[in-house]
Amino acid sequence: MTTDADADADADAAGTRAARDADPAAAPRPGLELAPLTLPITRTLIVSGAIASRDYQDVHHDAEAAGEKGSPDIFMNILTTNGLVGRYLTDHFGPHSVLRKVAIRLGAPNYPGDTMVLRGTITDVDTGGGTDGDGVTVQVRVVGANGLGNHVTGTVTVELAAVAR
Repeated sequence: MTTDADADADADAAGTRAARDADPAAAPRPGLELAPLTLPITRTLIVSGAIASRDYQDVHHDAEAAGEKGSPDIFMNILTTNGLVGRYLTDHFGPHSVLRKVAIRLGAPNYPGDTMVLRGTITDVDTGGGTDGDGVTVQVRVVGANGLGNHVTGTVTVELAAVAR
């Protein structure tokens, strides 16, 4: 029995194969730079990310409390940053990709009114990877920079669906 999910996966795989066959340079390879993702940092993004991740620390929603603790304004929490890094990679590799390991470190805070640009570079490709040994696993170096410097740096391991090759 074929499900809608199976049909979607087959369609995604066919589309990915067609794109790769039309442009072999699009296949994951070490050194390949992913298209950047530009994200406006808004109060709504910071507060909603904190609420969604159940991080009720006042520095993520109360500007006065943040100021009392030495910060010029509220700032983004690491869980929101982690989610944005995941979104960046799954947007690039597709809905059937799986984040296997996320190792990130925060640097400069993300304050409202700034913009963060996420960039990624594939550092390693394992064609015998995946949970069934038939997938492709890629390692991506990620950097998210804002007006103050690097907000997030790290490495993410992503398993690509075997059908997408």
